Amino acid sequence: MNIEELKRLAGIDKESNDESMGENISHTATALRQKERQLGLKPGDPDWFRLWFSKPYMTGPVQFRGRKK
Repeated sequence: MNIEELKRLAGIDKESNDESMGENISHTATALRQKERQLGLKPGDPDWFRLWFSKPYMTGPVQFRGRKK
């Protein structure tokens, strides 16, 4: 790869007007937060880490146990 291609991929090319090449982080975080509330997960729970740090496109959907009431 040449330096111009690397700059474009990194998003630091001033001449490029391309839209984002990835997902919208705001929408993704909002969806994760809503799922966290539905499942009653709290930061630090093992399932909370699985929700926020899993990669569903690589590992498939994660099954959660939910919070005991």
